[in-house]
Amino acid sequence: MLKVGVLGAGHLGKIHLRLLNQSAKYELIGFYDPDEINAKKVADEFGYSYYENINTLIEAVDVVDIVTPTLSHYDCAKKVMKSGKHIFIEKPITNTLQEAEELIELESKHNVKGQVGHVERFNPAFIAVKEKIENPMFIETHRLAEFNPRGTDVPVVLDLMIHDIDAILSVVESDVRQINASGVSVISNSPDIANARIEFKNGCVANLTASRISLKNMRKSRFFQKDAYISVDFLEKKVEVVKMKDAPESPGDFDMILQNAEGIKKQIYFENPDIESNNAIFEELETFADAINNGTEPIVSLTQGTAALRVALQVIQAFDNKN
Repeated sequence: MLKVGVLGAGHLGKIHLRLLNQSAKYELIGFYDPDEINAKKVADEFGYSYYENINTLIEAVDVVDIVTPTLSHYDCAKKVMKSGKHIFIEKPITNTLQEAEELIELESKHNVKGQVGHVERFNPAFIAVKEKIENPMFIETHRLAEFNPRGTDVPVVLDLMIHDIDAILSVVESDVRQINASGVSVISNSPDIANARIEFKNGCVANLTASRISLKNMRKSRFFQKDAYISVDFLEKKVEVVKMKDAPESPGDFDMILQNAEGIKKQIYFENPDIESNNAIFEELETFADAINNGTEPIVSLTQGTAALRVALQVIQAFDNKN
């Protein structure tokens, strides 16, 4: 078992503590949180070992799970990696691109592994259809959330949209060519609503919308590709796969046939992939343990987390260019 410690015992940190404590692949050693009052409350309520010194905790473990505010990600990760320990780090990987790129260098220099917590990669609905998404040419995403003061210290792009940016980059095998975006601040000092149009060099276009002041929650993505339409509902964990193929010469009574202006006939049919229920946060932590134990690449590497941050920051820069 890998000895693991957690940095941060806020809302998400407590979830990570609980799941790591349940895991057969990790031995939860304890946690550190600079808020001593909250830390002692968590320790008393759940029985986890509270370390008053961050260095003492790092020395006692093999892996450190960083679930702190984004602004502290870089300093925490740097300290851990220089100690020769592996890191799981929540998204976004860091606050700046320079910080993220330095962590990639530290990963190689100190021969450790790192994984970024882009949890939607482990959503069972996305897992069920990811292999069916082949060369999509148009993508549309909507990630809407009811207002929650937690997370408003960063723009909605880094809070919400980056989930969809990472998912899109994992299926579009092309570099970004151009980004146009708009953002509006309604309640916070940073944008609460954002829309981005990302054009890739291979011709694919992605249109992303994110809001953290919606009246209802929504997390949906739609992928359009040659002869197929794939819809993923990350919130409800449902998928819809609609495909087309050349129509048979003698279609059956219940076959759905479309004919275009050129007279070409296509048959529409539906696929229903199996969706295996899981806890996505638990899954990402477990697969990171596997990557460490097997010497393999983490599913969401520091390089991939950096790529998502790079695009997210380009979206934010596109806001500034309009002002």
